[in-house]
Amino acid sequence: MHTQRWYLLALLAFAVPAGAQQPAQWKQGQNYFLVQPAQPTNVPAGKVEVTEVFSYACPACYQFYPFVDKIRTSLPKNAQLDYLPAAFNPTEDWPMFQRAFYAAQALGVADKTHDAMFNAVWKSGELAVVDPDTHRLKSPPPSIDDAADFYNRAAGVNKQQFLAAANSFAVDVKMKRADALVVAYGADATPTMIVNGKYRLTVQSAGGYDQTIALVKWLVEKETPQ
Repeated sequence: MHTQRWYLLALLAFAVPAGAQQPAQWKQGQNYFLVQPAQPTNVPAGKVEVTEVFSYACPACYQFYPFVDKIRTSLPKNAQLDYLPAAFNPTEDWPMFQRAFYAAQALGVADKTHDAMFNAVWKSGELAVVDPDTHRLKSPPPSIDDAADFYNRAAGVNKQQFLAAANSFAVDVKMKRADALVVAYGADATPTMIVNGKYRLTVQSAGGYDQTIALVKWLVEKETPQ
């Protein structure tokens, strides 16, 4: 699909009323879906894991990331937010951004550069995947070397150190695990939210951005021992 048209469709798909009425009761199979089988979590015992399946190169994820920030700040103390970068759209450079995320995570700068990376792709254009003049995919697309320049500027990470991390065996393993986990979650679109390895939802299934926040918090409560 032509990238400009795909981008517009993505925005329209997420153009749901932010303040729409919350359903009286969230419905399994309509607002959220079971992950079968449930997947192990990667948080300390007693914590509820909330995961966003995303890509920096996904326009809908760019629209959604301020709301993910709201989810993070509104979660109770027993819940923890993390990110799972998807790579199932190689045409738009998603594997490179997945590799960059895990390199940044290995170097301890992923969290503090998360929003800035979205802005580098969709606002400043430093790592844009689409040419702003032709509205076509850039050729060549941004490279891991370009990502290294970004992290050097945004977080002061030594470029060679970043590239070494990005091309390490440990990052390769994390990327393969992420790909397998995306499939296990049944996440075929981004952004997708996963709660405690058991429940999957999207902005569309929840009914809006604010409803997504409310539904995530409701599922966290559902997973919290009483």
